[in-house]
Formats: sequence, structure tokens, C-alpha cells
Amino acid sequence: MAHEPDVVVFDGVCVLCSRWVDFILRHDRAGRFRLAAMQGRHGRALLAAHGLSPDDPASLLLVADGVGHIDTAAIAGVLQRLDGPWRIPSILLRWTPRWFADPAYRWVARHRYRLFGQRDACRMPDPAEAWRFLD
Repeated sequence: MAHEPDVVVFDGVCVLCSRWVDFILRHDRAGRFRLAAMQGRHGRALLAAHGLSPDDPASLLLVADGVGHIDTAAIAGVLQRLDGPWRIPSILLRWTPRWFADPAYRWVARHRYRLFGQRDACRMPDPAEAWRFLD
């Protein structure tokens, strides 16, 4: 049985989220992650399947081994799976109490457009990285 790739569902018009995608593409040399904008068909379906509103998402979503992770658990899960030294910040994030870290994450998520900006359209992959995107 083939291993299904892990999927990161992100806000395709959010500048911060697009920078997160760039970070993943740069550091995921093994190609472990696929990416899906929450505005696309795959992203919307994954959000709904994991109990998040596709029309008003409050978090990014990491789907790894069929399990959905949100908020700081999603960030830590991505960092843990990346090449290089990213496991250290992943461990630190996992040690941070969720009662503290998740509300901070959600505050940034709610204010992401005001703090970091918003694009007019979803981030489009360049041809060399298009295979990484589901929509």
C-alpha cells in the first residue's frame, strides 16, 4: 500500500500563509507535503471533512496519516516532518502549553489580513512546483 502524502491546507490569498507555503517548498526537499488552498476544491473538502468551516476557516490544517491537525499542532507537525534543524522548534512548540499557544495562534489567524496583507487571487505555483499543489 502506497503512503498518502501529507497535505497542508492554507489560505491562498493570505500573504502570511503564502510565505508559509514558500517556507515548506524550500525546506521539504523530500516532497512529503502536498498543498491545497482552502479556496480550492480539495482544500474545501479537507476542511469540511475535519470539522472546519470552508467559508470561515480559523486555522490551517495539516492532514497526516489521515488525521487532521490544526493550530499550533499543525505548525509543529509540519516542522517535525521537514528536512534540517526544524525538529527543534517543533519540539519547543509541542512543549508550549496549548492553552497558551493555540489562543495566540488563533488571534494571529483572525487578524492575518490586517497584519500581513491579502492578495487579490490565490497564490499560483510556478511550473516547477505545480505537482506539489492539489488544485
